Amino acid sequence: MTGSSSTTTLNRDNWPIAAAMIPFPGTLPDGTSVQDQSVEGWAATLQEVVDAGFTELDPTDSWLRVADLAPARQDEFLALAKAMNLSIPAISTSRRSVIDPAHGDEYLRYSHRVIDAAAKCGAKAVSFGLFGPFTPAQKAVLWFWTADGVRNPDDPAVRTKAVERIRELGRHAAELGIDVVLEMYEDTYVGTADDAVRFVQDVDLPNVGLNPDLGNLIRLHRPVEHWLAMVEKTVPYTKYWHVKNYLRIEDPASNTVMTYPVPMALGLINYRVAVKKAIDCGFRGAFLLEHYGGDGLTVCAMNRDYLRTLLPR
Repeated sequence: MTGSSSTTTLNRDNWPIAAAMIPFPGTLPDGTSVQDQSVEGWAATLQEVVDAGFTELDPTDSWLRVADLAPARQDEFLALAKAMNLSIPAISTSRRSVIDPAHGDEYLRYSHRVIDAAAKCGAKAVSFGLFGPFTPAQKAVLWFWTADGVRNPDDPAVRTKAVERIRELGRHAAELGIDVVLEMYEDTYVGTADDAVRFVQDVDLPNVGLNPDLGNLIRLHRPVEHWLAMVEKTVPYTKYWHVKNYLRIEDPASNTVMTYPVPMALGLINYRVAVKKAIDCGFRGAFLLEHYGGDGLTVCAMNRDYLRTLLPR
């Protein structure tokens, strides 16, 4: 089940490690959308990514929906990325669940377009999630994960629908040589390690696996499974990997949990152990670096340099 980015022998110098675009909003200060931005505007943003030392990019759709660009605009974006020596190993989607109660059908059509766009970009994986839009409570707090979000319903029929729709996307992606991965996220059908593995097993396609974004889980202000147990369960199914880290403080006496984002080397998850376990299990997919708060791009660049020291020579 583990992913492979290419037939090239991967090492710490050439392993694809992409910058996420979550530090950059999809709406510009003047209220216009990045979708409608000029090529020069895109170039100014991507120059920051290049200046941070990145050679890989995931055009995360919270910043730019490449799949919704007109063909000519897609060509312009891809030509720009190529000119800036940025390759695109994968595309990640966010908060466009194929079982969204209001927009699920629309998001399913969009997800098919993302797969086609990924093929055009030369990407080898697409990351989908089953998590919904931010709630008003999440929008009102400093860290959105400290407020409850949208939950997947405890309804076998809806879960079956989710499995069937991901299987549909997986079959489409397989025709193009692309992997589909499910991003682990709380209160979804892939919200725990056991649930995520069971979901992928139910989809039952060789090109459908997991994006074990364990940072999404260890940041929660509630009891969570030990990070190492989650790693051991999920790495056999990992094909693309969002990585980030948090400090987590637990005080059982007062029933208090506190978390906040930190660079990868400083947080609760020991990525030296996690990455070795994944590689030993056959993982050869790309990484995506994420960080919330502060200068997220610079922290991601620090994380990239740390991550390379963990990869084989």
